[in-house]
Amino acid sequence: MTSHQDPSTVDSAPLAEYPARDIPVLTISEFQVAVSNSFVPLKVSTHLPETEFKAQLQQANVHGVSFTDVRAKAHVVERTTELIEQSPRDFYKISLQLEGTGLLRQGGREVQLTPGDIAVYDTSQPYVLTFDKRFRTLVIQLPHDRLHIPHEFAAQMTAVRLDGSEGLGRVVSPFLATIGTNLTELQGPAGAKLAQNAVDLLETLFATEFDLRRYAADPRRALLQRIRDNIDEHLSDPDLSPNTIAAAAFISVRHLHNLFQDQGQTVASYVRTRRLERCYLDLTNPENFDVPVAAIGARWGFKDAAHFSRAFKGAYGESPSSVRRQAGGH
Repeated sequence: MTSHQDPSTVDSAPLAEYPARDIPVLTISEFQVAVSNSFVPLKVSTHLPETEFKAQLQQANVHGVSFTDVRAKAHVVERTTELIEQSPRDFYKISLQLEGTGLLRQGGREVQLTPGDIAVYDTSQPYVLTFDKRFRTLVIQLPHDRLHIPHEFAAQMTAVRLDGSEGLGRVVSPFLATIGTNLTELQGPAGAKLAQNAVDLLETLFATEFDLRRYAADPRRALLQRIRDNIDEHLSDPDLSPNTIAAAAFISVRHLHNLFQDQGQTVASYVRTRRLERCYLDLTNPENFDVPVAAIGARWGFKDAAHFSRAFKGAYGESPSSVRRQAGGH
């Protein structure tokens, strides 16, 4: 992949080709449909004449995470309460400004984003994005349970500018920008690992910038993290259950459920998500192309092949064998 410029100098760099070749140019009405289908239901408006507005959208979905390169002229995006009620799932969206500027409003905060800057917003709460001029941005969308942010802490992280030219941002921003400008790489054999690396880097960035480690030092949070670590070590055990997890932590099953409920999830959903993540990585790893799909499911605790296939398709929108074929397997 090509390298990306230092975010501190990207603002003075020449804009990428616009419109980009080989990507359809959308009208405002087409763009409205495209963003709602690609993300969650959204309202899009522009002050520009319909004949003047242009937009392009390119997306790659891998490992349950979508990476979307958005190029467009001036417009406003709104996530309203009414639209939130239409969405069955909640997502975090991480925006990396690549060109131009954008204004994000959520939770009573407002933040101006310039090239290299990163910000988080939550689709379960109303927000507004305003772009006054032509811009380009990378939007990463993933379910709440894929980004390990304490549930009650997330509201403090949204609509906060993370500088891409300082601290850890100097590492994370260029890495994400490189992915954003090379989305085809995500469809290759290394796609799942690249996607997971991106999520891991973002979690590290958030933990550092928002001092989540100190927050996690709370005894209750520390216990939850130990339990999660233990679950991860025993995902291959088909008999892993709330009873065995609670026993290993020397707590009651009720206490265990309460710990996960505080994070907005259940024990079962956490175990299932982590197992499916491991299955996805194995299915897209060329070293495992000769291993039957059902055997990979069994390797990570799915006793029944049909149940594994249903759970996998429910999480990723594709069957295990389809994901393997796209990665180059058979």
